[in-house]
Amino acid sequence: MSETQMNVTSDGEREGESVVAAADRTHPWSRMFPDGSGPAADPAGSHFERRIRSFQPRRSRVTTGQADVLRRLWPSWGLDIDGRRVLDLGALFGGLPVVLEIGFGMGEATARMAADDPGTGILAADVHTPGQGNLLRLAERAGLTNVRVANGDAIILLREMLAPAALDGIRVYFPDPWPKTRHHKRRLVQPEFLDLAAPRLKPGAVLHCATDWEPYAEQMLDVLTAHPAFENTAPDGGYAPRPDFRPLTRFEGQGIDKGHAVRDVIFRRVADGGAPGE
Repeated sequence: MSETQMNVTSDGEREGESVVAAADRTHPWSRMFPDGSGPAADPAGSHFERRIRSFQPRRSRVTTGQADVLRRLWPSWGLDIDGRRVLDLGALFGGLPVVLEIGFGMGEATARMAADDPGTGILAADVHTPGQGNLLRLAERAGLTNVRVANGDAIILLREMLAPAALDGIRVYFPDPWPKTRHHKRRLVQPEFLDLAAPRLKPGAVLHCATDWEPYAEQMLDVLTAHPAFENTAPDGGYAPRPDFRPLTRFEGQGIDKGHAVRDVIFRRVADGGAPGE
């Protein structure tokens, strides 16, 4: 499970989601960044239907340092996923090719990937305010200019705020596996997600998933193999070796120490693959 996410019960899912939204509006740190000086508590508000979410924000304390860096850098390096505009990624990243990373935890791996590949822009989306602040702190400390932090639901970002063929890649590393059967519908990597992601990817762009939950890895492999817009980069049609550019994180190392097998699933967007909305 991602360091930024946790399971919730399925009792009253729609009601539970409204409770989360209400908590966001009243939580102390929702008032830390007035007038757009930091990430909004519920950026999309009621403008979009409340779908079954694949994430659950974890309420943890924003440190003084994280709050400070968010106030200073959010106006230029951050954006809220409000669904009200289409992003100009060329202007946002100075013409760099852009990959979308969905869920980045505390941002250590994202910062390392950005430092190792300054010629690629990383649009890093998450809902975890302390992680957002930590990633911006790491980026500032390393002098990185190719990271932007998006706050909110990545589904709304894909559906409402990205132009067709805007992305050179999508990364989904260690998403919440939602291990209980009744929660499987909450998993991010589903056929509907691929239908949405495919039109936003350029032909040849890579969708790269990684998980240490074997049943979820099998689902990722199955749904991607079945989708006409994607082809497996692994010659044998199975899992791929971990590429050098994906760092081994502390969270991943803990899973390996527990005997978890980490699986990388890497598929390429094909030029002639159909997807809804194309």
